[in-house]
Amino acid sequence: MKIRTKSKIDGAVERGGKAGDKLKLTAHWKWEHFRKGKLLDQWEYDNVCSNEGLDHLLDVGFHGETPISPWYVLIFESDTTPDGSTTYAVPVYTESTAYDELTRPEYNEAAASSQSITNSANKAVFTISGTKTIYGAALVGGGTDGNTKGDAAGGGTLFSAGKFAAAKNVVDDDVLNVTIEISLADS
Repeated sequence: MKIRTKSKIDGAVERGGKAGDKLKLTAHWKWEHFRKGKLLDQWEYDNVCSNEGLDHLLDVGFHGETPISPWYVLIFESDTTPDGSTTYAVPVYTESTAYDELTRPEYNEAAASSQSITNSANKAVFTISGTKTIYGAALVGGGTDGNTKGDAAGGGTLFSAGKFAAAKNVVDDDVLNVTIEISLADS
């Protein structure tokens, strides 16, 4: 007599939480605008993370691509709005180079903690060298000229970019300080 057993096992691997939970990536920017040592304005907003930047993040985390280090902050003087399809090579903005620093300021972040990374201990600084209207900013890196003001041909990566809610008028010797906090969390 033969005994046959037939089993069928159905299953799924689920992450804790409720259906529809997603990861949320945020690039939160905080600005300070000083004139003659006096704080004129403060504002903050979330920047768009570009498709190019998100692909880089995935490639580094899961595909063994070399991380970009360092990243750089840039400001732009055109009244344009970057979106997810904006790239380093084809930006929709005109970068402003009207500041005293010889290169784009470095994003000098501390190690990640509580799913967040920030440069709050070492803000990026722009010492303005002319009268301009600044509309927004971006975080870029990699390629051959990531620190070079105005470079778009160096093969770099645009991680995030965004337009301010209101344009900022700056003059010679104004200082813009920027803190960028990048967070990744279950939402």
